Order: sequence, then C-alpha cells, then structure tokens
Amino acid sequence: MSTHSSKTSLQTPHIPVLLPEVMESFSSLDEGVLIDCTLGYAGHSSALLEAHPKLKLIGIDRDPEALEFSAQRLAPYRDRVRLEHGSFSERLPSLIDQEPVVGILADFGVSSLQLDKKERGFSFASENLDMRMNPEAPLRAYDVVNGYPLERLEYLFREYGEIRPAGALAAAIVKARANAPISSAQELAELAKTVLRGKGKTHPATQMFQAIRIEVNDELGEIERLLDTLEAKRPAGAIVSLITFHSLEDRLVKNRFRAWSQKCICPPEAIRCTCGGNHALGEMLSRKPRSASKEELRSNPRSRSAKLRSFRFYEGADR
Repeated sequence: MSTHSSKTSLQTPHIPVLLPEVMESFSSLDEGVLIDCTLGYAGHSSALLEAHPKLKLIGIDRDPEALEFSAQRLAPYRDRVRLEHGSFSERLPSLIDQEPVVGILADFGVSSLQLDKKERGFSFASENLDMRMNPEAPLRAYDVVNGYPLERLEYLFREYGEIRPAGALAAAIVKARANAPISSAQELAELAKTVLRGKGKTHPATQMFQAIRIEVNDELGEIERLLDTLEAKRPAGAIVSLITFHSLEDRLVKNRFRAWSQKCICPPEAIRCTCGGNHALGEMLSRKPRSASKEELRSNPRSRSAKLRSFRFYEGADR
C-alpha cells in the first residue's frame, strides 16, 4: 500500500507498508520467480528486485492505472519483469505451473492512491460511489447500496464490517434511498454517523465502507481462492508472505497457515497418532504476525492495522 500524489511523482513514492518486514521474509531468495499478486505501485517489488539481482518478477493487479504507473517505476528492471492485468485468483494457478516460483507476495490493502483519488469512490469525501479496484468490473458500491435488499445489507454489515447495529444501519440506508438514490460516498458517510460511532480517531463509517468494498471486489473470496491454489499447487520451497489489514483477512491466512503446519491430522479424540505425523506442507516463518514499527506508524498511520504472516513450503526432501 504505497502513497503518492500523482502518476508523475515517480521520484518520491511513499515507502510501502511493512517494507523491512517483507524484505526480511524474502531475504533467503536468490534466483527464480517472485509473484507479486497485488502489485499496486510496485513499492515492495522494486525493493525486492534491487536487493535480489537474479530474481525475476511477475506483477499482477486489477487496476490498470496501477499497472501503468508500475511499468514506469520498474523500467530499470524491465528485463526481469512481466506485468499482468487481472485478478490473482485467475492468474496464479497457471503461473505456478509454468514458472520456477520461489516467492509469493500479496498486500491486501487498498492503495493510498485509490483512497486519495476521490473519483474512485473509496474516500468518505468522494462525490461518487464506486469502490471498484478494477474499473471494468460490473458491480459498484452504488449498486450494493441502492440495490441490495435490507437482509443482504444487514448480512454484509454484520459479517464483513463486524458492525453490531447492522440491522439499524441497513434500515437507515433503505429508508434514505426510498426518497432518492444515495449517489455519493460523502452522503453515505454522513448517513452512517446517524447510526454508528467511531472509535478514537476512526471515522464512524469505516467498517461500513470496508464491508461494501469487500463485497464489491469479492476480497475475501479472492483470498480464499489464493490460499486454495497454494494448497493445491504447493510450490516446492516457495516463501509466501501475505499482508492483511483487518481481522477477517488475517483469520483466513492464520487458520490456513496453521493447518498447513500441522504434522498430525488425527482427530483430537485419538489416543495416539496413527496418521504418520508427516502431513505438514511447510512451516510458518514466525508464530506471530509482524506489524508496523513505531517509526512506520509515525510516518504512515495507515499501517497501524497491517499484519504480515509468512510461510515456507517444504521442498520434497524436507518432509
């Protein structure tokens, strides 16, 4: 999740979230292919290419604007870089089959440019209601807010936003849109204030916007499919580093990494192990997630919820 003010600020892009921690997780890499599943503005990727001269990169992103920026930023490494437009859930399976993959990185946060550009509809101050990471995707936040029935909205707010008064919030939206469609993020954020309260400096609409954005971009589904692909393909020796930004994402990654690390898969009630105890697919590189340093939190407050978890698949001989 890197920050810059415009496409022309190639010289001074913001340092991406958890960069030292990401670099450390991939420090053992030498040559092979690293797949950046959420290329964004190539902050992590450019640093990794600089640090590992033999490494090749495949960058994937749903946002054409991000790819256009990254093509310029990664120009010094163009002989080692390939960029692909699309969702990583669609691209990853064939790439793992075709390439000597040694690393997989994903940063599931919304980029700061997407947040800051009001026309993208991610910001509380936006005059439209969009939130699509891929501008060509059919479903917009406007369609969710103005078209979903009350029960579906309540489900989204409860499950994706972890909002307690989910029913009251859904009802307020349905009541408001009965008079006229809710057409801007700004209007929606003001409506949220009538039902929700923020915590500390957090805007009251934060969790509601999160829920809608997750639905629009199928974010949890994308993560599930990424993890399913990795479990099925098990790229030998590959290091997987995933950055999450809220508990729903982190829970998916944490639970899957733990399951992959289990040597014994016997049921809990079993008196002794009968499965052979050799079922681990690899190992977690740290038991607890890495989070932002105090220095990073001061320079980039948006990093406060970021967590990095890393896993290494075993080589065949490691098992």
